[in-house]
Amino acid sequence: MRLTFTLPESRGAATLNVEIDHLVIAGWTGRDREAILHHIRELAELGVPQPSAIPLFYRVAANQLSQQETIEVIGNATSGEAEPLIFAHRGELFVSLASDHTDRQLEAHSVALSKQICVKPVARAAWPLQEVLEHWDSLILRSWIKEEGEWRLYQQGSLAALRTPGDLLERYFTGMQPPECGLAQPQTPNGLAMTCGTVAAIGGIRPAGEFRMELVDDVLGRTISHGYRSIELPVVA
Repeated sequence: MRLTFTLPESRGAATLNVEIDHLVIAGWTGRDREAILHHIRELAELGVPQPSAIPLFYRVAANQLSQQETIEVIGNATSGEAEPLIFAHRGELFVSLASDHTDRQLEAHSVALSKQICVKPVARAAWPLQEVLEHWDSLILRSWIKEEGEWRLYQQGSLAALRTPGDLLERYFTGMQPPECGLAQPQTPNGLAMTCGTVAAIGGIRPAGEFRMELVDDVLGRTISHGYRSIELPVVA
């Protein structure tokens, strides 16, 4: 899947044309076990079974990534989740922002299928991961949903709540063995993209037709943002 990202002015406002051919959705990535259990309980209310491992890695077709501002979904039971997205391009790791849009009804039957069925919206800006490694934990993730015509804060938290990219990549490539490398994984193959988990939904997980999200770097004074609208297609028996 071909995606286009704009880099910050420090890179001369360069544009990356990135071919993603290996997409991974990392789930249950919190560092705080209680926070993980909270998210598990959120999903349990929707009938979602407990995960077989923590963290857990779901392969999803790379062609589900989209940078459009409109997506199409089946029915009215889907919702977004803001997540940092890391990807490898020409031997370097970058970070952007994505929404792990998920079918919540199907999730009660199969988490893997619920993730595969929905398009994953992606922002159009990215930062070199190396530029944020030293202050990764201070990055802020936020999202909003539109309810009754008003934007309402839906998620907010720092990336200190989530496992680092290096931890997740190492666990993915070594089959969940304890990580032995640093924050970055230099052997990550070009074309791989991984979402790194999310923070809890304020007021519980619920569907919404419009979704906005941002990843904020207060240290360097910049933000990656994206928004999209969901068009509901009919469920035909």
